[in-house]
Amino acid sequence: MAIFPPEPRMAGVTFKLQDVGASEGRFGGHGGAPSVWPDFLKGQADCPVRVLLVDDDAHIRLVIAQELMSDPRTLVVAQASSLREGRKAIKQHEFDVLLVDLHLGDGEGFELLDYMKTVRPSAEAVVISVMENDDEVLRAFERGATGYLGKNSWFGNYPQAVLQVHVDQPTRHESVEVDRLSDREKEVLRMVASGYTSAEIATNLLISGMTVNTHIRNIYRKLQVRTRAQAVRFASLRGLF
Repeated sequence: MAIFPPEPRMAGVTFKLQDVGASEGRFGGHGGAPSVWPDFLKGQADCPVRVLLVDDDAHIRLVIAQELMSDPRTLVVAQASSLREGRKAIKQHEFDVLLVDLHLGDGEGFELLDYMKTVRPSAEAVVISVMENDDEVLRAFERGATGYLGKNSWFGNYPQAVLQVHVDQPTRHESVEVDRLSDREKEVLRMVASGYTSAEIATNLLISGMTVNTHIRNIYRKLQVRTRAQAVRFASLRGLF
């Protein structure tokens, strides 16, 4: 069984570090890495997860890049400091995960999410922002992001976030019937359908807003939809609640 640190909490989304289902004896340790990593997954010294980093803050970009490059499982293949440079880098470089700031000097990182899905449809994206914003989190998911990180709340774990979203990416052709919603996800979806905001859902269910947003992300993934309206309609038609 894979051993991961306790579930990290951050602005916007909690990445649940789950057992990846490997058998005992198939995991290789990595010196200095925060966890053990299965040797049959991408993210080995000879096959690292490739990252494209886009952030207009040179200092933040340096810190994140150093963390990623210090872990043998992740590799920064390119960096960009603006929307314009980001578009160019997406087109020119092969990568597995886009790590992008939402607020760039010449535009919004959301635009790069759209562009990436056109040019590199198999890649995953994690957006980063200085502060949590409920609308931004949901908008990022609806534009295809897999995760959301607060810049000031999770230093030291960027490699783990990159690895996790790469492992968690759903099988593109998997039937939605195979992966039904959990009872809690159905409960959240019913409240979404009733017009509750994430904050209101959190208050009513006595859970954190970050947990609510994680449930919504999982609902989108399982139903293979990109907006709240699509999720509610699909679930209603399929009798999922």
